[in-house]
Amino acid sequence: MTSGLVLIDKPSDWTSHDVVAKLRKIAGTRRVGHAGTLDPMATGLLLLGINSTTKLLTFLVGEDKTYYATIRLGAQTITDDKESEFTSVAESQKIKSLDKNAIESALQEFRGEIQQVPSSVSAIKVDGERAYAKVRSGDEVKLAARPVTISKFEIIGEPKFTEVEGQTFLDVEVVVDCSSGTYIRALARDLGAALQVGGHLTSLRRTRIGSYSIDQAQSLTDLTPETLSVLDISEAAKQQFFVRTLSGQDVIDLRHGKRLKANGEAAEPFAGVDETGKLIAMLTVSGKDVKSLVVFSEVQEND
Repeated sequence: MTSGLVLIDKPSDWTSHDVVAKLRKIAGTRRVGHAGTLDPMATGLLLLGINSTTKLLTFLVGEDKTYYATIRLGAQTITDDKESEFTSVAESQKIKSLDKNAIESALQEFRGEIQQVPSSVSAIKVDGERAYAKVRSGDEVKLAARPVTISKFEIIGEPKFTEVEGQTFLDVEVVVDCSSGTYIRALARDLGAALQVGGHLTSLRRTRIGSYSIDQAQSLTDLTPETLSVLDISEAAKQQFFVRTLSGQDVIDLRHGKRLKANGEAAEPFAGVDETGKLIAMLTVSGKDVKSLVVFSEVQEND
């Protein structure tokens, strides 16, 4: 199995680790990693690297993402999603007084560059322990706000009232374009707080990571070594990053740890490919030079 990027449409109730474990068996290698987790409840795009492509994942983790979600207004939960019990429930009359205009008005404060307090059941470490582990053991966790960018947070269609065990809720379908590190559960929580009714997430689907789309993804169902589709590492890099074509001497210099002269590239990581289009290195600008962040082996296959 050669190196490459695998795009999977993760089903609900699977952890990202479950997907990695299955792909290890299918690909016949333990060198499998992913670029950003999805909660078990969530579905959608998961990027996985096989063999040397695991080195490319480092540069994909921080890419912007698109999510489609359902926010249920009317109750707050411990985990900010439907996977835990309510901590507060709003009066039905207060929920019934909400309309699309009121929600739209509240959404405005969550667009652009904002400070977001991550969900207390996130994987962020607190005193050396994952926040979610501390919460589940009964500890109170308070995480610091961090900057995130929400470039789109829009309502899809009309919000719908729903009755569950005699309680009225308002379900709002939304689409979110956001920077890496954004917690959609936290957006649900904070929108509910802004409307003074509480809110939590009932569904979440990731449809884009950088330039990779859910349309490219494979279903995990019945995936076999014969049906597995792998995006070549060079093609994967060229799809996402700015590309600099390297001369034969450039390639030699990079493999010997030397720097190249910058040609006006941006400082963000970009791909260096040889004249045949093969990925040689991930590069960045350093002063007037270009230096390598990682140089890929000449033989990109099982090793």
